[in-house]
Amino acid sequence: MLGTFAIALRLGVHRVVDIAWGPAFAAVALVTFGVSAGQGDPGRRLLVTALTVGWGSRLAFHIARRGGGHGEDPRYEAMLSRARGDRNLYALRMIYLLQGALVWLVSLPVQAAQYTSRPLSVLAFVGTAVWCVGLFFEAVGDAQLARFKADAANRGRVMDQGLWRLTRHPNYFGDFLVWWGLFLVACDGGWQAALLCVVSPLVMSTLLINGSGKRLLERHMAGRSGWDAYAARTSGFFPRPPRRRG
Repeated sequence: MLGTFAIALRLGVHRVVDIAWGPAFAAVALVTFGVSAGQGDPGRRLLVTALTVGWGSRLAFHIARRGGGHGEDPRYEAMLSRARGDRNLYALRMIYLLQGALVWLVSLPVQAAQYTSRPLSVLAFVGTAVWCVGLFFEAVGDAQLARFKADAANRGRVMDQGLWRLTRHPNYFGDFLVWWGLFLVACDGGWQAALLCVVSPLVMSTLLINGSGKRLLERHMAGRSGWDAYAARTSGFFPRPPRRRG
């Protein structure tokens, strides 16, 4: 995060921190994989590292491609407008250091799973399956939205096709499943790991539903033409068929 802060100062925009979010988790996974050698089950160490690096790399690539050529993110611009004193030092405290702490906290399953000596069992594969469903929702939802926005005929319209018919936030729901899946892989190591790591998916779920994810985006979308009707018929988070109009 400090390295990303230095890049942001050079570029003059703090939105680059969003690109670093996924790679920060990948870095935690790779470092833990290295220092846990000889202590944890090799299969679990390799599995949890591959899942984390794969998720983080895809997310970084997607965000970098989506944000290319744009200026500052309105969320960060609004946050920095409240700064008293140096805006960059305020950004360091409220964005980079805060996100660094969140990366450490949320990645607890990734860390703990690599120190468990038990061999892989069914729960680890259940967790991997949950992770796969999550990545599907996240990646397909992002791709569908990108195609929708690329069509000039859709300008000003609300995306309500594909996975977006089932939930207003397929990408956030996918992220939710990714971290609950990684938690299950960590739980495969025993109840001690489960107690240590349960804070991770709970924190991530709170961020996605009530924090900087769903809540903040819907506040931004409120008032857009067609949004109220879309919100009335479409689930706010967990996928389900759209409601029929009365």
